[in-house]
Amino acid sequence: MENPTSLNKPKTRLYFIDMARTIAILLMLEGHFVHDSLAPIYASDSYPAYVTWKFIRGFTSPTFLTVTGLIFTYLLLGNEQLSFWQNMRVRKGFKRVVELLFWGYLLQYYAFHVLQCIAVGILTIILLYGLFRLVKILPLWVYYFMAGTALFFSQLFFGSLGSQYWPAGAPTFVQNMFHGPHSEFPITPRMGYTMYGAMLGVLLYHYKNHVKSLPVIIGTLTIGVLLFFGIKPFLIWLQSLPGLHEIAFYKMDWLLDKFGMVLVILALLLGLETYVLKIQKDNLFLKIGQNTLSIFIIHMMILYGSVIRIGINDFLHGKLSPYEAIPYTLGFWLIFIVFVYYIDAIRAKLRFILWPMKKYSSLLFGIKV
Repeated sequence: MENPTSLNKPKTRLYFIDMARTIAILLMLEGHFVHDSLAPIYASDSYPAYVTWKFIRGFTSPTFLTVTGLIFTYLLLGNEQLSFWQNMRVRKGFKRVVELLFWGYLLQYYAFHVLQCIAVGILTIILLYGLFRLVKILPLWVYYFMAGTALFFSQLFFGSLGSQYWPAGAPTFVQNMFHGPHSEFPITPRMGYTMYGAMLGVLLYHYKNHVKSLPVIIGTLTIGVLLFFGIKPFLIWLQSLPGLHEIAFYKMDWLLDKFGMVLVILALLLGLETYVLKIQKDNLFLKIGQNTLSIFIIHMMILYGSVIRIGINDFLHGKLSPYEAIPYTLGFWLIFIVFVYYIDAIRAKLRFILWPMKKYSSLLFGIKV
């Protein structure tokens, strides 16, 4: 979500990442609002508009999770000349893990949702980076690729469990991390996107001088398209090979085709940044993508009544027609666009609260502020 740190940023600023985060958070806002407010009679695959909406909503969270891993790792490597603990990205990463877990369980104490999934993802990125610093047998991107692939493969097991929760007999909050009654974004397999994002972050950092080249843009777009359209036939073919008939590889197709769509989105945005748009640093659209954690927290309160116990969903749940949902959704967007526009002023007004919290929480992790 927000950049875990702002120190020693790599010189090459990749605005397409912030663009992707902005698009993802806006899609998340409208996705949650429409899903909860649309009358059930209209939530049918017999309506082409609804099918299109579901398709777009399907790659919102994969984009979030992938971009989170990408940007965190890209920034982490900006200080790779330092020792592990001297790297402020590492310390701020551990701090961010605690913050995300705190907010995640405060907003939905009973579930394992996207904030918790991102927190464990960042923690895993840091630990694998530390392992790489000790054992440099393979390139760092391979560590993340193997982790992401293993998590996606875990779907073959967890996807077959149905209502049988795992680990059996474990507390519910532990089961929710993997396969439980409230596993909204379980580590297995959702965190695979964060690991694949970390892999992309490593590659982008080490080849940052070539990122905005036409071969990279076209290559990324091509890989994304091939994954989106070709992964299911490939997995079916893989299962047809001798000795692999019992492995239901096709159960992973939805994970990989969504990752393919993420690559398509990133390639298109990179192309826009490089060849079409003249992006300024102080840009409201980008600023939305740089404040996704704050937006997520506020939207959970306003829409679902998290913490404050009353929200929009209490009044509009399942009551709107599509023609009513559109202006309501635009109004919901407007709330957060205005919020981000004034966010610096809001933080300045609340500095007497925010600054001590930031100061003392940072000291716990050895971070100077």
